[in-house]
Amino acid sequence: MRHGSWRGPLLLLVVLAILGLSRCGEGGDDGDGGSADRAEALTARVTEVVDGDTIEVVLEDEGEEDVRYIGIDTPETVKPGSPVECGGPRAHRVNERLVGGRRVTLRLGDERRDAYGRLLAYVYLPGAGRDGGAMFVNAELVRRGLARTLTIPPNDDFAPLFARLAARAGRMGRGLWGACPM
Repeated sequence: MRHGSWRGPLLLLVVLAILGLSRCGEGGDDGDGGSADRAEALTARVTEVVDGDTIEVVLEDEGEEDVRYIGIDTPETVKPGSPVECGGPRAHRVNERLVGGRRVTLRLGDERRDAYGRLLAYVYLPGAGRDGGAMFVNAELVRRGLARTLTIPPNDDFAPLFARLAARAGRMGRGLWGACPM
């Protein structure tokens, strides 16, 4: 085995563990939220990026759906009757660069739809992570300081992760935290 060639398989195992794909048992809560581990996974193609936290997709064999990212909130850019908010256009552009036109994996929350009928999902971009695994798009937007946390039970599985990422983005002055009045 070449020197360093073990890193790829090891990193893949770490990503699978994080995504809950290697969960051994059912039930119980490990503190980071167990229900995301059991969430239904859907494959979709992004047809439009509406804003920083909403996309339109075509689901395989199921048609078109609007999808709202769980656990995060980006500044408004398209809300009727609301002005464009500081940081909104940047969050929209970054989300567009990350997922626009691409295939994504959606992990639906315990509560599957919001009051507007949108699917509520954790969004993953296969093969786009730093280690070649899946990028957790919701977390990436918070990490870059482009989204605030928005915790609405029962879809709160990753609230502790999002809170840590937001705190770090704030300390580092990333994105919204460095450019917008908070």
